[in-house]
Amino acid sequence: MGWEELRSECMKCRRCALAETRTNVVFGDGVKTAKVMFVGEGPGENEDLTGLPFVGRGGQLLTDMLSLIDLDRSKNFYIANIVKCRPPQNRDPSHSEEEACIGWLRRQIELVSPKIIICLGRIAASVLIDTDFKITREHGKFYEKDGIVYTAIYHPAALLRDPRRRPETFEDLKAIQAEIKRLCPETYEEKSRF
Repeated sequence: MGWEELRSECMKCRRCALAETRTNVVFGDGVKTAKVMFVGEGPGENEDLTGLPFVGRGGQLLTDMLSLIDLDRSKNFYIANIVKCRPPQNRDPSHSEEEACIGWLRRQIELVSPKIIICLGRIAASVLIDTDFKITREHGKFYEKDGIVYTAIYHPAALLRDPRRRPETFEDLKAIQAEIKRLCPETYEEKSRF
């Protein structure tokens, strides 16, 4: 299944109860051939209204953070979520909701074929890296699975709630930038030509 068919099928998804309360399916955004991919847990209110991931306050913080390491979703990364519909009141997605939705993300990962996936927060990391992932202890560490390097940073919403975590997140971002340069230097090549 290619991008158009995947998106079309995902937009019609009714595999879990989140379909009953959504305004929009939030499929994903960015460069579909990027070697860098970000994955969050699920859409919030602004994302549900627009159909785009990470466009609210947390999304703006993420955009600002990633600009520090020369990443821009219009140029060199793809971003998606574990679940494609907003859980009511921005609650954590349930395991059954994650299971109902994970096939969409798996296919997105296959199509993007990233060299590195950065999980945004504990929930994404517990689904993609390890079910017992502890964000406070394991953020910024790198793991390799099936030829892809994974890492996790604090979710931008968590950084809005607790700005004291920002310095360690900045250190994680610098390590991510170094890992991107090692794994897929072409991510930054366009910028260096000028």
